Amino acid sequence: MHDNHTLIENRVARVLLERVHPAIHRPVAQLEITAWHVQGGRGEPVQPEIALPGGDPDEAAAAGVDYVPFAVGEPWGPAWGTTWFHITGTVPPEASEHELELVIDLGWTQAMPGFQSEGLVYRPDGSVVKALNPRNVWVPLDGQPGDTIDLYVEAAANPLLLDIQFQPFVPTEEGDRLTSSPKPLYVLNRADINVFHRDLWELAADLSALFQLQAELGLGEPRRWNILRALERALDVLELSDLPGTAASARQELVEVLSAPANASAHTVTAIGHAHIDSAWLWPMRETVRKVARTSSNVLNLLEGDDSLQFAMSSAQQYAWIKEFRPEVFERVKAAVVDGRFVPVGGMWVESDTNMVGSEAMARQFVHGQKFFMENFGLHAQEVWLPDSFGYSAALPQIVTLAGAKWFLTQKISWNQTNRFPHHSFDWEGIDGTRVFTHFPPADTYNSTLSGTELAHAVRNYRDKGASNHSLVPFGWGDGGGGPTREMLQQARRTRDLEGAPKVVIRTPAEFFAEAQAEYANPPVWKGELYLEQHRGTYTSQGKTKQGNRRSEHLLHEAELWATTAAVRGVAEYPQAELDRVWKLVLLHQFHDVLPGSSIAWVHREAAERYRQIAEDLGAIITASQQALAGTGETEIVFNGSPFARDGVPSYGGVVADGPSAKVSAMPENGGFVLENSRVRVVVDADGTIGSVRDLAADREVLPAGESANLLQLHNDFPNGWDAWDIDEFYRNTVTDIRDLDAIELTRTADGAATVRVTRSFGASRIVQNITVGPDSATIDIDSSIDWREQEKLLKVAFPIDVHTDKAEFETQFGHVVRPTHENTTWDAARFEVSAHRWVRVGEPNYGAAIVNDSTYGHDVTRHKIENGSSYSTVRLSLLRGPKYPDPLTDQGEHRIRFALVVGADVSRAVEAGYAINLPERRVFGASPVEPIARISGAVVLETLKLAEDGSGDVIARVYEPLGVRAAATLEADFAVDSAWETDLLERKLDGRALESVVDGTLGLRLRPFQIVTVRLKRAG
Repeated sequence: MHDNHTLIENRVARVLLERVHPAIHRPVAQLEITAWHVQGGRGEPVQPEIALPGGDPDEAAAAGVDYVPFAVGEPWGPAWGTTWFHITGTVPPEASEHELELVIDLGWTQAMPGFQSEGLVYRPDGSVVKALNPRNVWVPLDGQPGDTIDLYVEAAANPLLLDIQFQPFVPTEEGDRLTSSPKPLYVLNRADINVFHRDLWELAADLSALFQLQAELGLGEPRRWNILRALERALDVLELSDLPGTAASARQELVEVLSAPANASAHTVTAIGHAHIDSAWLWPMRETVRKVARTSSNVLNLLEGDDSLQFAMSSAQQYAWIKEFRPEVFERVKAAVVDGRFVPVGGMWVESDTNMVGSEAMARQFVHGQKFFMENFGLHAQEVWLPDSFGYSAALPQIVTLAGAKWFLTQKISWNQTNRFPHHSFDWEGIDGTRVFTHFPPADTYNSTLSGTELAHAVRNYRDKGASNHSLVPFGWGDGGGGPTREMLQQARRTRDLEGAPKVVIRTPAEFFAEAQAEYANPPVWKGELYLEQHRGTYTSQGKTKQGNRRSEHLLHEAELWATTAAVRGVAEYPQAELDRVWKLVLLHQFHDVLPGSSIAWVHREAAERYRQIAEDLGAIITASQQALAGTGETEIVFNGSPFARDGVPSYGGVVADGPSAKVSAMPENGGFVLENSRVRVVVDADGTIGSVRDLAADREVLPAGESANLLQLHNDFPNGWDAWDIDEFYRNTVTDIRDLDAIELTRTADGAATVRVTRSFGASRIVQNITVGPDSATIDIDSSIDWREQEKLLKVAFPIDVHTDKAEFETQFGHVVRPTHENTTWDAARFEVSAHRWVRVGEPNYGAAIVNDSTYGHDVTRHKIENGSSYSTVRLSLLRGPKYPDPLTDQGEHRIRFALVVGADVSRAVEAGYAINLPERRVFGASPVEPIARISGAVVLETLKLAEDGSGDVIARVYEPLGVRAAATLEADFAVDSAWETDLLERKLDGRALESVVDGTLGLRLRPFQIVTVRLKRAG
C-alpha cells in the first residue's frame, strides 16, 4: 500500500479548521446591543450594581451610566478601559428542536488567550453566568421560543503587551493607564444566537484527539495506520454540505479506534484543572481581581455541567478577592470546595518569589495562606504549588514542612538554559536536612490543553521511568484565558484509556502525590536550592520595589517586637488587626512578578505608593509602642531592634543614650584620605575607590595588591529576550570601570565617625557616595545616592578580597547556602549571578570578610589569579539595571542604596552585621530604659517576638540556628510564664525535640544545624 499519511493528515487538518469548527455554532438570530463606555472607555471599573438595573440611581447618575446603541463591527475599549454591553433579544423558534447558545467575540486574536480583552456575563439581578475569553466564547441559553434574553457583559480592554509569536519584548507605554493611548483596541466581532450542534462538536473532539495521537506515533506503528484509515473513512462519510446531519455517521467510523484500550504499561497522567493567574504582571492588581472572578465563574459553570472536572486554585489572596468583591461567586466556590471539586492548593498567601523573600515573611506566606484556608474552607493545603516562581530557596523544605505541607510542585526548572534537571519526582533536601517529596510535571507546562503533543511529550520526557509511572499535568488557560474548557474535558475523556496514549485521569493533586510517593519508595535526593538557570536579572530589576520589600519586612519585625513588648508590659494594646492588614499587603507584593521587578510600570508605581504608606503606618506603631514603653520624660532612650546587642544596647531593649565615642583619625594622603580607628586603617584613593583596608587586629591587608574596592562597574545589558527578567552571561564581555570623579572631600559626624564623600558623573547619571568609618568599628559603610539615567546597562560595585577559597556563603531564609565560586561543571558556571539576602561572605578557614547591604539581592562572586600562585575572590553587588520591557523606564530616577564591607568577619559576624544595616537604632525621649521581654543565650538568633495569631495573648518566639552547627541555647522570658511548648509555623502544638526544659520562664533549647524552632509561651495570670 502506498504511503499517503501526509495526504490524510492534511485533509483532516483542513476539514477541521475550515469546515467542522466553524459549523459547530450556526447563527440563527441577531442580538440587540447597547453599550456604556465607563468614563468614555478610560475609567476605572465600577461595581456591577452601578451598571446593572436595580441599583442606586444616584450612584448610577454619578458614575455617568448611559447605555447607547452599539453594533457588531464598532470599535471599543482604549487600553485598560471598561465597557458594559447590554445584550438583549428573543429566544428564536429553533429552541424547540435544538440546543442554543450565544456566541460573543469581543475582538480577539487566537494567540495569547490570557493576555487580551475579557468579559464577565451577568444577569440583570447581578448573578454571574460565566466569563468570555478568546477560547471560551459561548454563553448558555435557556428558555422557550419567545422568551426574553437580557444579559450584561462587563468587558475589560486589556492591551496585548506580550506578542510571543512576533516581537514579544517591544518597549511600550501601554503598561500604565497614565501613559496609554486613548485609541480603541478592539472591535466587537460577533454577538448572535446560535444552534449548538453537539454531535458535530463531539466529532471535532474525536477527530482532534485521534489526529494528535497518530502524529506522535511512528510510521512503522500499526496503530498509527489504523487511526489514519479510520480518519479517512470518517471524512468519506462526512458530507461537507450537511455536516450536522452526517456527524453521527462519521463518528461511528471512529468507534473502534477510540475504544482500543491503553497498553498495560502505559504511563498514568493525573490531570487537574487549573488556571495560573499572576496576581500582577502585564496588568495591575485591580485587573487581577476581575480575572480571578471571571475564571472562577467559568470553572463553576463547567463544574455544574460536567461531573468529571476537578479544579485546583492556589493563592489565598485570590480567594480573598473573590470573597470581598464577588461574594455570590465565593459562596459557590465554598460549596464546590465542600464537594471536593474546587481544590485550594499551595497554602500560601500568593505564589511568591522565594529567592528574595525574607525569613519571617516566607514563613508568613504560609501562616496567612493556611489560616485563610482553614477559616474559610476548614482545611490546610498539603501540597505547595509554585509552578512559575524563578527558582526555589534551599530553606523551603523545612519551612513548608513546618507549615503543614507534605509535597512540593513546580515546573519552572524546565526553563533552564544550560542543564537539564535529572529528575521529575524526587526528595528535595533543604539546608537543614528536611526532605519534601517534589514533582516537576514533565509536560513542562502549567497551561496544558491535554493535546496529544503535550501528553506524548510528558511520557517521553519523564526522567524517572522504571521506578515511577505517574506524573501530573495542570490543564487550563491561565491568566485571563478563563481556565479549563469543555474541549479539554473532551480530550481527557478520550484519553482516559486509549491505545497509544498515556492514561489520563482527572483527580486532585493530593491523590496524585499520595500515590506517586507510595509508588516511588526510594526516590533520588536533590540537595540544596533549585536554581533557575534563567531570569537572573530579577534579583536586581525595579530596585525601589525590592527596597520597599526589604524595608517593610524589617519594619514589620520592629512593629511586632515593640508592640508585643508594650502589650506584655501592659502599657498598650496589641494592634493585631492592623499588623494583619499590613502583613497581607507586604505578602501580596512578594508575588513572583512584583518583587522580582518583571511587571508593567503601573504595578511598580502602585507598589512604591503602597510601600510609602506601609512605612508610615508601621512607623506609627513603632513610635507609639516605644513611647509607651519609655514613658514621658526628657531622657534620650536608644532602642535596639536587632537580635544582637550593639553599642551597649541589649537586643530588643532600650537604654539611656551615651555620649560620643572617640573620634576616627582622618588625614589627607596623595589626593585621597586615610581613615583609621582602633580596628581598621582604610585608604580612599584620589579616584574615590578604596585602595587599602588594613585589619589592625589581624595585622592583615584585606584587599589584593593593586586592586580597588568600592569600584563601580558599568556593563552593557541587553539580553536575548525577557528584558526585565534576564541577565545573559555575555554581559561580562564588556565592562567600564567608573573611576572619574567630580569631587572628593572629607566630612565628620557628631558621633566621631569620619566620612569621605565622593561625587561622580557617568553617562547621564550621577552618584554621591559617603564612605564612613565609625569609632571602634571594623565595618566600612558606603551610602550611595544615585540619580540613575542609564538604560540597558547594569551597574555593579566590586569588592576584591584577598582570601584563597573556591566557595562563598550567601544568606537565605533562616540560614545560609554555600555555593562554589569555581566553574568546574556546567552547573557551577550557570550560577554566574545569584541571590543573597543581607550578606555575602568569602573566607579562608581562619579569616574572611563580608559584604552586607540594605536592599540588594543580585550578586556574583568570581575567583582571580594572583601572580604568586594563589587566588583572590571578588564579590560584586548588582545595584541597578535599565531594561525597557515591560516597563520602558525601569529604575530611572533617584535611588539610595547602602552596603558595607565587614572586615575580619566570620559567619556569625556577617549575620550580626546584616541585621545591623537593616535595623538601625531608634531614639525616643522618655523617662526610663526598657528591659527586653525575652533574652536568648547561645549561638542562635531570636528572629521574631509577636503575639499569637489566635488573639489569645500568648507570646510566640521564633529562633533559628544560623551557622550550620548544632547549638544549645537558653530563652529567658522576663514575664510570668504559665507554660510553654513547641509549635509549627501555624502555631499548632508540635511534638518536637528542640524544647528540652521549661523552668520558671527559662526555656532550654537544643537546635540542629539551621533548624527553625517556634515556641509558644502562655502568660500567667
